[in-house]
Amino acid sequence: MTTAQKIKDIEEEMSKTQKNKATEYHLGQLKAKLAKLRRELIAPPSGGGGGPGIGFDVARTGIASVGFVGFPSVGKSTLMSKLTGTHSEAASYEFTTLTTVPGTLTYNGARLQILDLPGIIEGAKDGKGRGRQVIAVARTCNLIFIVLDVLKPLIDLAILTNELEGFGIRLNKRPPNITVKKRDNGGIAITNTVPLTKIDAGAIKAVLSEYRLTSASVSIHEPDATVEDLIDVVEGNRVYVPAIFVLNKIDAISIEELDLLYKIPNSVPVSSKDWWNIDELLEVMWEKLNLVRVYTKPRGATPDYSSPVVLRRGKCTVEDFCNAIHKEIKSQFRNAMVWGTSVKHSRGQKVGLDHVLEDEDIITIFKK
Repeated sequence: MTTAQKIKDIEEEMSKTQKNKATEYHLGQLKAKLAKLRRELIAPPSGGGGGPGIGFDVARTGIASVGFVGFPSVGKSTLMSKLTGTHSEAASYEFTTLTTVPGTLTYNGARLQILDLPGIIEGAKDGKGRGRQVIAVARTCNLIFIVLDVLKPLIDLAILTNELEGFGIRLNKRPPNITVKKRDNGGIAITNTVPLTKIDAGAIKAVLSEYRLTSASVSIHEPDATVEDLIDVVEGNRVYVPAIFVLNKIDAISIEELDLLYKIPNSVPVSSKDWWNIDELLEVMWEKLNLVRVYTKPRGATPDYSSPVVLRRGKCTVEDFCNAIHKEIKSQFRNAMVWGTSVKHSRGQKVGLDHVLEDEDIITIFKK
């Protein structure tokens, strides 16, 4: 029996099982078994010249990558071509794009890689079409554009989210505030700092039993934690990726319908054909990427605002700034003068390598 068939059988059993106190343990086991089978699709056994879960080969460039995901013929290739100047075959029939097409977009001084992925179809997570390769690339992106047909956005979004979830991609979510630590003995010890509303001790023990964890300490710090959250923590291979839902083809709807679209969280309505509302899309993209621009100021000169050094938030200390320019600068570093929101004084502040920079800070490096 194939992995996909095993997954289908478990999903059918789960759908037939009534959810109540008596079935919590059984459902917990089924959900854990399902996650383990999905892991086989995310990272299939090595050997034999590669498998269908391996992504398309793409040389990575730029400070961050943005992947375009969607069903065939929703306008991904047109949007990609106009944003980057890279030709990505576009046509009104399905499966025009057959492999990942990379392009480059420079925005706010940051060089970004844009990846147009082949359209995926329902069932991609179970091996249909080229879904496994597409989603394998999507897992590595810093931001995902979910490109949707404006005439049926919620239906398609639900299907695509389910496909990405099946491959361990969590859109616009943070990792669960749950810790699981294996112990040598003592059984399962569960502590929670908040009242739990969606998971109980029976379900927790069922999940851990499926993973052969007979002795472990489990700490839960969020009231809405679910069995799925616990499984995500135990699996440890989930990726948490910000996403923008790009509602394309607004040239085909009325103003009244457009107003309703803005009520969908994380969405930006656009027309790639007529190039409407692309400015807003780029602004939201920048916000989601969470990048930091740092401007250089040579001694005795004015700041250079034309070519910022762009860093990823979380890796934006003065030391990271030095390394982004040249590795040798750190060895010659004495101190730095910084102006901007990361320092207390408007006249500038002397800082060391561990100082954390903020967006649009200005910096002067002093060498020994």
